[in-house]
Amino acid sequence: MTTPVKCTECDGRGWKIVTRRGCVAASALQMEPSAREDCLYCDGPSHVVEMFEWEAFVTADSTEGLGPCGSSSSQAAAMDALRLALRKAGMPSAAWGRITHRVYDFCTMPDDWSRRVIFRATLDAAGSVRFERTAS
Repeated sequence: MTTPVKCTECDGRGWKIVTRRGCVAASALQMEPSAREDCLYCDGPSHVVEMFEWEAFVTADSTEGLGPCGSSSSQAAAMDALRLALRKAGMPSAAWGRITHRVYDFCTMPDDWSRRVIFRATLDAAGSVRFERTAS
């Protein structure tokens, strides 16, 4: 769905096309839909990149160790990679993971304000991975 909006970057000389992605999924998850704005006259504001980072942890001898980790621009791909990493870990009571949503802005250093843990994953005794949305 697209909506024309007057561009504030070029003092209203151009129109921005705002493309909203994931409106139905975002409303079901009670989150804001992501949007990308492109002005037809100027370059517009800086571009923002959304990444989903996944980390697997293994607890052994009451010490938590970082296992495999990675990042993806797709939430589904990050969930699949974490699911595979937790299944390879093997030990159900000691393996867990998390998926973090991070926003990177061009020419700025990433900070903790742009980072939010959105899922926590655990491996149950049957070998299946359970994802639990975290409240943030």
